[in-house]
Amino acid sequence: MEMSNLDRLADYAAQHTELLAKNGSIDTALFQTYGVKRGLRDMQGRGVLAGLTNISEIQSNKEVNGETVPCDGQLFYRGYNIYDLVNAEAREHRFGFEEIAYLLLFGDLPNESELKLFQKTLADSRTLPTNFVRDVIMKAPSRDMMNSLSRSVLTLASYDEKAQDVSLSNVLRQCLMLIAVFPMLAVYGYHSYNHYERDESLYIHRPDDSLSAAENLLRLLRPDKRYTDLEARVLDLALILHMEHGGGNNSTFTTHVVTSSGSDTYSVVAAALASLKGPKHGGANIKVVEMMADLKREVRDLKDEDEIAAYLLRLLNRDAFDKKGLIYGMGHAVYSISDPRALIFRNFVARLAAEKGCDEEFALYSIVERLAPQIIARERKIFKGVSPNVDFYSGLTYSMLGIPEELFTPIFAVARIVGWSAHRLEELINMDKIIRPAYRSVLDRRQYVPICER
Repeated sequence: MEMSNLDRLADYAAQHTELLAKNGSIDTALFQTYGVKRGLRDMQGRGVLAGLTNISEIQSNKEVNGETVPCDGQLFYRGYNIYDLVNAEAREHRFGFEEIAYLLLFGDLPNESELKLFQKTLADSRTLPTNFVRDVIMKAPSRDMMNSLSRSVLTLASYDEKAQDVSLSNVLRQCLMLIAVFPMLAVYGYHSYNHYERDESLYIHRPDDSLSAAENLLRLLRPDKRYTDLEARVLDLALILHMEHGGGNNSTFTTHVVTSSGSDTYSVVAAALASLKGPKHGGANIKVVEMMADLKREVRDLKDEDEIAAYLLRLLNRDAFDKKGLIYGMGHAVYSISDPRALIFRNFVARLAAEKGCDEEFALYSIVERLAPQIIARERKIFKGVSPNVDFYSGLTYSMLGIPEELFTPIFAVARIVGWSAHRLEELINMDKIIRPAYRSVLDRRQYVPICER
């Protein structure tokens, strides 16, 4: 049977992979020889300082007697401790997504009238162009919701007469619109896939202008539009905790880089989405859920800590799950002793587990949370400390909320679009030069050889 063009292309690529790998490989010792920070990190794994920001700050170390030592992680939004912000929302029994979004965008907490106007502005913006759902989202449904989300964002540029206008007021308008419609783009994309690819029922609910972002997301997702107060508040907390993280994360750095080139808002956000979808960034919570599912298949007694510890050791030894040598949800590029987002999240997740009858599942996560850092520290000889990060519990939370895995990373994007918007605006305000890092060639010079002599 004759090969198709696509088959020939795949065959050509397979045959040339070895050549590609041989000529593309760089001796890792050269990074140290030339003082190049791999991944823009120093030898201790800390990020190389690449910019300044007013938006958020991560604190993982402190000075003690002139020495830098690890401390419990702290996260600040516009100078406010994240603990104070979420505790205030919980104490006053309010949804906080919109208020914290205002803070990140404009730099100050809103008063009541400013918050009401901002909420109304977002509510008024929760509309998509006529037939957009039918003609764009439903046209080519994909299991990859992040690709679907990116396609929708880029297509929205076609409906914007000022898509290329990078004036501050116009970019702010675009950002507010995207913050408002991201839940719709994500959930509608999932429902389209679920209907056309899985042959399930199709639900396209309209948002309710009187509801918060978290409530609307659950309303759009659920066939009956119903949800409990605790469900909505836990999701609201998740959105707040994922909204922004220090500016140095991969997708936010991408936002700065692409903004510095003078590109439009839709292209910038699509680039950030492409970064976030990677399993080393926004896709990590899915890996936690998959890892825990594998643990439950491999471990006979889920209350036997010795058996669980043996499985975790197999993970590190590349003998279980995806054989990558990782215990997903453990450790962070910045935090060592603790990730404040994980500590905040844990208490709310425990309450949700009790409401959902998932106490045994939460107990299993708690055992892994306790054992994994000890095993990693011992086997990897990491003495700075290892702790669970926010991804460890977010996947479990979304599962208990009935959110399908396909939407785990898009929901991260629903939150992080706020941080991306704040950083895009900050880059526009302070932009001077295009961000252009240097790369050093380590290949020797070669003389040209005529084709007949090769």
